[in-house]
Amino acid sequence: MKIATILGTRPEIIKMAPIIDEISKRGIDQIVLHTGQHYDKEMSDNFFRDLEIPSPDYNINVGSASHGKQTGLMMKGIEEVLVSEKPDIVLVQGDTNAVLAGALVASKLHIAVGHVEAGLRSFDMTMPEEINRRVADVASSLYFVPTVESAINLLAEGFSRRNLIITGNTVVDACFRHLEIAKKRGIEEESLSRLDIENMDNILTLTMHRAENVDDRKRVTSIIEALKELDQMNIIFPIHPRTKNTLQEFGLFDELDSLEHVHIIKPIGYLDFLQLTSASTLILTDSGGLQEEAITLDVPALTLRYNTERPETVTSGGNILVGSDKDAILEYVGRILSDEEFRDRMKNAPNPYGQGDSAKLTVDAIQEYYEKGLLDIKAPEDIMSSFSRKMALIDEDITVREFETKNDALIHMAYDGDEMRFPADDLNLNGMMITYDERE
Repeated sequence: MKIATILGTRPEIIKMAPIIDEISKRGIDQIVLHTGQHYDKEMSDNFFRDLEIPSPDYNINVGSASHGKQTGLMMKGIEEVLVSEKPDIVLVQGDTNAVLAGALVASKLHIAVGHVEAGLRSFDMTMPEEINRRVADVASSLYFVPTVESAINLLAEGFSRRNLIITGNTVVDACFRHLEIAKKRGIEEESLSRLDIENMDNILTLTMHRAENVDDRKRVTSIIEALKELDQMNIIFPIHPRTKNTLQEFGLFDELDSLEHVHIIKPIGYLDFLQLTSASTLILTDSGGLQEEAITLDVPALTLRYNTERPETVTSGGNILVGSDKDAILEYVGRILSDEEFRDRMKNAPNPYGQGDSAKLTVDAIQEYYEKGLLDIKAPEDIMSSFSRKMALIDEDITVREFETKNDALIHMAYDGDEMRFPADDLNLNGMMITYDERE
């Protein structure tokens, strides 16, 4: 078996590192293709070395461009590699243009696509990430789903439960793995001192890069007005170059940089950033991945968005959506600082993303599907067979597996009267309303 992994951005590399490592440990043939979407020697070549995973076998160096041009260049380069290498499955992660390009190219070459972190939905179609993740799911064969909620999103869109594997999220594996690497190298003792900031109490780590925030003068001004008043915090802001340019265009950068409690720094290495976030009192961010890392590191998060494709972090209690609302930002920062019970509840929120075995579960599933021949993409011989879509209230003790075997059926959704339930093989359906397909 040969596995190809397609990467485009730093968050993808971070989250796929545990899976790449797991594949290597099992001696499975693999190739890693880097699209060079955000290519920078410091953020790419050195980055692989820092995370102790092999450098990419291919780098197609597409660089920055418009969404259409960048995706087209990626598709051209990815297609050439996949035609040459002929992998059995292509892994993509998340919601970037590299995910979109990789999933489309592989599926059209009749190569199975495994989407890591499948099923996330913000339900905001103005976000390019939402379009990417939805299209990638349509083109995929296997779905490595972080939570039951994400699995139910896919079921509601008509995907077969038999291809959904609830693995948790590799962000947990990555945090644990990379904290160990930092500890081994002594980075944990040096990271904060390298920032050259005298007082490291009450750290607020800030990241802000999404267009809906930084390109909107009203929103970004409201956020900065809140930051001005948070002078009880040490705000550390590793600023993205694009964000810096936009703030300068709006005439806001110098004003923010002049604040004594705000420390604007250049982007720092991932292991250093992991140490910074783990030492933070709270995190203020519009990043999706950082919402996951915060709850894994037991750090309260306030998210500068009005929706999130990580709703589990909110329902678990570790994350609050504050948008760009100055009053909301100030209110919740104040509560975290002054209300110990509230702060502890956020810090101790249960992690919905698992215990750090997502990479193992992912590779286990790939091997199982490969051994059963389920990665082969073939035209179905019974494509014209008819089936009926049905709904039923179950009044007997019968599991999903037993019901499907008895009725030659495939269950889509199960509702227990209060909420949707994922129809796992051993779920007892007694008292539930189900929807299913039955072959005629």
